[in-house]
Amino acid sequence: MDYGKDYFDVIILGGGGAGMMCGMQAGQRGRKVLIIDHSKKIGGKILISGGGRCNFTNLGASAAQYVSQNPHFCKSALSRYKPEDFVSLVRKHKIPFHEKKLGQLFCDRTAQDIVNLLKKECEEAGVQFLSDCEISTVSQKQQNTPSQTFFEVKTIRGTFVSPHLVVATGGLSIPKIGATGLGYQIARQFGLACVGTAPALDGFTLPEQGPHSFQGLSGLAVDCTISSRKIKFRENILFTHAGLSGPAALQASLHWEKGDSLWVDFLPEKDSYAWLESRKREGNRALAKNLLSELIPSRLAQKLCELALPAEEPLIRISDQELRTFCEKLHHWEIIPTGTVGYNKAEVTRGGVNTDELSSKTMESKKIPGLYFVGEVIDVTGWLGGYNFQWAWASGWAAGQVV
Repeated sequence: MDYGKDYFDVIILGGGGAGMMCGMQAGQRGRKVLIIDHSKKIGGKILISGGGRCNFTNLGASAAQYVSQNPHFCKSALSRYKPEDFVSLVRKHKIPFHEKKLGQLFCDRTAQDIVNLLKKECEEAGVQFLSDCEISTVSQKQQNTPSQTFFEVKTIRGTFVSPHLVVATGGLSIPKIGATGLGYQIARQFGLACVGTAPALDGFTLPEQGPHSFQGLSGLAVDCTISSRKIKFRENILFTHAGLSGPAALQASLHWEKGDSLWVDFLPEKDSYAWLESRKREGNRALAKNLLSELIPSRLAQKLCELALPAEEPLIRISDQELRTFCEKLHHWEIIPTGTVGYNKAEVTRGGVNTDELSSKTMESKKIPGLYFVGEVIDVTGWLGGYNFQWAWASGWAAGQVV
């Protein structure tokens, strides 16, 4: 069967960061490439990232900042396409950017600059785009001889075939911009195992009552250390109507499993017992909550004292043991969330196509030659701070060298 103009050397499903990076690399190698996306806008997740300014990489990106059942899988791609490689592209396109903190690089103007960069590189490499295009089925066909195997992609805009199919469909997070489980569905269809998925880089929900409730603190941010499964993050947490958010909480959610405790140090650089005990020795008759509010926001100080001290007792009437126990708790406060907010708000999806199924060098399926997976659809999830974009660039680049 002669497909003519509907035949491509490479078909990429998904027009996000990983898909476009793969497409431009393949196109630059002289391959005829088609990117199919069901959204009207290419790069939707890029556009809303980083508050609209796109935290497009992190200068410190290494395998240590990624979560996967196989923590070694991401090393090959990350070592071959580094943050400075993408920064060179940004400079080439004269996009102004700045380092915000902790190695995080943001556009000075808007995330649209990054989408424009990727689209221009793709277009200059001859890559064709088909957006606003729903995919009906994906199948494998043999043509003439068993060694000539093609992937057939049926869409509402026609049927397209290629010996190389790259799945860059992302995860389940933020369905309002088009996230679906198509990538996992395709993986399972071809017999590839998937690691269970969960929303990640997501806020926590807390009980409305009881010792793990922080009702009444909505809008309050505090610098602290928060840990989940012994992984610690030091940044702000933000109390919300639902529970906890803010950078430190989002980071912790990547390691958290339902039923786990979070441990919060509300005064990570202060010996709270020494400080309060010295005030007690001075004969200070102020309430403990009022003294504590000199160190942390007063609403939080009041809530913590209500939960763990005789809230309305003056400091001098609190025993040394009660004070010591309270201060130990301040530095190791247990919070048991009821869950996370969910995929509607989560920045990424943890889990995905099992890395045991893929080549770490090329992202190609070990079972199905010609089938590749890149980006968020794989069980590789980075911390908050540009790491997930760096994985998109690196994994897309790796596949783009060989398709």
